[in-house]
Amino acid sequence: MPYEPADITFLGNPKAFFLYICSMTKKKNIGLDFVVDKLTNSIENIVTGDSFSTEISVVTREDLKLTTKKNGWVFNWLTEFKQPEREVFKLTIVNNPNVIQGLLSVQVKSDHVYMHLIESAPFNKGKTKMYAGVPGNLVAFACKLSFQRGHEGNLAFISKSQLIKHYEETLGAIHFGGRLMIIVTKAALKLIDRYFKNQ
Repeated sequence: MPYEPADITFLGNPKAFFLYICSMTKKKNIGLDFVVDKLTNSIENIVTGDSFSTEISVVTREDLKLTTKKNGWVFNWLTEFKQPEREVFKLTIVNNPNVIQGLLSVQVKSDHVYMHLIESAPFNKGKTKMYAGVPGNLVAFACKLSFQRGHEGNLAFISKSQLIKHYEETLGAIHFGGRLMIIVTKAALKLIDRYFKNQ
């Protein structure tokens, strides 16, 4: 029987605490399934090959009026935005702040940044996508945020099982056990250097 979050009497019991963590993990961490299509220096137009400089900023409630399931987004970003412990960021092209290329939800923990959700805009998915490099850009930003918060670039996330090898190969992530992936300082610096070299 899973414990209720309000029931803290089990915290002195390691076995009960482990079972609680497992039950919470099953409920909330379905695993991220973003595909790193290409590591670029910004984002790259698929047709022309032109690169566009990007910026990442905090999402506003107004932004989220466009990022709905009705408009092709998979996740409920308004729900994510309402989580007080999480920060939601948007990726846009410089001088075009109203067209969101991708979204990222993270939580700053005591020694790392945890990536809850990441999603490319509907027009940046599949065979007809407009821009490549969106997921890599957002992950690099999460690593940069980790440095800014004093966590040496350390980043963690839960992966879908079938994408573990993909994240190892494209992001330099380490499979920590189960479906937990981590990006440590060396790999984080490589990503940051690619996307934020001049910042």
